Amino acid sequence: MAAPDDPTTTIVDEDTKGGHHNRRSSHSEHEVTDHEKVLLAAYEGHDADIPSNEGYILDEQGEFKRKQSIAASHRRASLGHNKRDVEKTKAQVSAEDSDEANIVWWDGDDDPQNPLNFSKWLKVLNITIVSAICFVTPLGSSMFAPGVPQLMTEFRSDNIELASFVVSVYVLGFAVGPLFFAPLSELYGRMPVYHLCNLGFLSFTIACALATNLNMLIGFRFLAGVFGSAPLTNGGGTIADLVTQEKRGKAMSGFVMGPIIGPIIGPVAGGYLSQAKGWRWTFWVLAMLSGTFGLLGLAFMRETYAYAILDRKTKRLRKETGNMELRSKLDSGLSAKDYFLHSIVRPTKMLFYSPIVLGTAVFVGVVYGYLYLLFTTFTPVFEETYHFSSGTVGLTFLGLGIGSLAGVGFFAWATDHVLKMRRAAEEATASGEASEGHAGALLPEFRLKLLLPAYCLIPCGLFIYGWTAKYHVHWIVPILATVLIGIGNMAVFMCISLYLIDAFSIYAASALAANTVIRSIMGAVLPLAGQQMYKTLGLGWGNSLLAFVALGILPVPWAFLRWGERLRTRFEIKNL
Repeated sequence: MAAPDDPTTTIVDEDTKGGHHNRRSSHSEHEVTDHEKVLLAAYEGHDADIPSNEGYILDEQGEFKRKQSIAASHRRASLGHNKRDVEKTKAQVSAEDSDEANIVWWDGDDDPQNPLNFSKWLKVLNITIVSAICFVTPLGSSMFAPGVPQLMTEFRSDNIELASFVVSVYVLGFAVGPLFFAPLSELYGRMPVYHLCNLGFLSFTIACALATNLNMLIGFRFLAGVFGSAPLTNGGGTIADLVTQEKRGKAMSGFVMGPIIGPIIGPVAGGYLSQAKGWRWTFWVLAMLSGTFGLLGLAFMRETYAYAILDRKTKRLRKETGNMELRSKLDSGLSAKDYFLHSIVRPTKMLFYSPIVLGTAVFVGVVYGYLYLLFTTFTPVFEETYHFSSGTVGLTFLGLGIGSLAGVGFFAWATDHVLKMRRAAEEATASGEASEGHAGALLPEFRLKLLLPAYCLIPCGLFIYGWTAKYHVHWIVPILATVLIGIGNMAVFMCISLYLIDAFSIYAASALAANTVIRSIMGAVLPLAGQQMYKTLGLGWGNSLLAFVALGILPVPWAFLRWGERLRTRFEIKNL
C-alpha cells in the first residue's frame, strides 16, 4: 500500500468551506487572492511562482526574470520589424507589459478553449480516466507482495533483504519521477506527460512480468515506479484545471480514493491471483488495466493546463499576425532551465536551509518507512505464525487500508471542528488584540494540533501488533492493531502536508517535494531491516523496538508546535 504522494490529496480549502467562493470563470468580477493562487498551485503540484490557471506570485528574483523576458521579446520584435528604435523599446519595457493589446488571454468568459468551459461529459470523462490511472499505479506498489515467497523460490534466493527491497523499491520511483515530470508538464502541458508515462509504466510492468532474475525485476520495478508517479503528481492539477474551487472538493474526493483504495484491493486480489496463476500474473493484470486506461486517455483526454494552451495560442497568433510582441498572460518569463532548477534544486536547498523542512521530512520518513516495513513483512509473519495461505494472506493488508480510510475521515472531521473553534476564539478576541497583530490569521503551526494525538496511535498499534502476534492471539487482534497504525499514518501525512503548505506559501510544493524525496528513500530502505530484525528479536521485541523509536521522536512535532514560528522567521526562505 502507498500513502498518497500527491500533495493535493490532503489540501483542505477553507475558503470554500467558509463560503468565499472563487468565481474563476469571471475574472472581472473577482480578483484572485494570493491565498487562492497558492492553493491552486499546491493542487497542481508546483510552487506559486510557476504559472497556474489563476496566474502566479513572483518573488524578487522571479520578477526580475519576468522583466528580462519582456525586454527580450521587445528586442526581438524591434529587430523583426526594423521600425522601432531601441530607446522607444526601452521606454515600453519600463512600462512592462501594460499594453493589453499584446496580451493573449481567453476570448471572453465563454471561450471554448478554456478547460473550465469544457462540456460536462468531457470534464467527467477526463476526471474519471485520471482517477482510474491514479488507482492503477498505487495498486502496483503492493499487489504482488503476497506472491514474494513464490518469487524467491522461483529465483532460488533466500536473501531476505532483497525480498523486502523488491516490494519497497517501487516507492523510490515516486521520489525520482516528479523531479522530472513536474517541470515537463509545466513546459509542454499535461497530456504529453500523461501519455509518455502511461506508455513507460505499461512497458516496465510487462518487463516485470517477463523478468528472468531478481536484479532485473528490481530494476524494472523501480522504473515502473518512476513512470507511475506522474499521474499522482499531475492528477490534482487536472482536476483543478477543469473544476471551479467551490465544486473541486467533490471531484477531488473521487481522485483521492484511488491512491487509498488501490493499495487496499491490491494485496487482496494479488494474494488470490498469485495462488491461482503465479506471481507474474499480478503484473499482467496491471499491464491490462494500464493499457486499457492509457488507450482511453489517448482517445478522450484533452489538454487542460491553461499555460500550455495559451502558449500554443500565442505562438499561433504570432505566426498569423507577425506580431512578435504578443505574450501570454500566464508567461512569467521562466526558461526551461528555470523550471528544472525549481523542481530539483529548490527542494534540495530547502532541506539544507530550513530546519522545519528537514525535520518534518525525517519525521514523516520514519512513519513512511514503518508503513513499508509492515507491507514487506505481513506475508511471512502471517504465513509462518498463523499459517495463512498465499491467497488469504492478502486479507491481512485490510487493517492498514481500513485504518487509512478512517484516518482520512477522522482528520477531515477533526480539522473542521478545531478550525471552527479557533476562528470563534479569534473573532471573540480580535477587537482587543488586532492592533497587536495576534488576530486575523491562523498560524501554520496550528495545523500540528492534531498531529500529537494521531501520531501516538502508531507506537500503540506497534506494541499491540507485535506482542499479540508473538503469543499467537487470534489473528484478528494484530490486524485490528494495524488499523490504529493506518489511522495514525494518514493523519500524520495530512497534518504535515497542510502545515508545509501554510508555512511556505509560494514555495509549498518544493517543501512537499523535499519531504517526498526523503520519505520515499526511507520508505525503500527501512524495510530492508524488517525481516532480519524479526528473526533476531522476534515479533514482540522487534515491533517494540520500532515503537520505542517512534516514541523517541515524539518531541519533534511538539518542538515544531512550540517553536515552529520562531524557526520559520529565523530561517525564512527567500528568493530560492
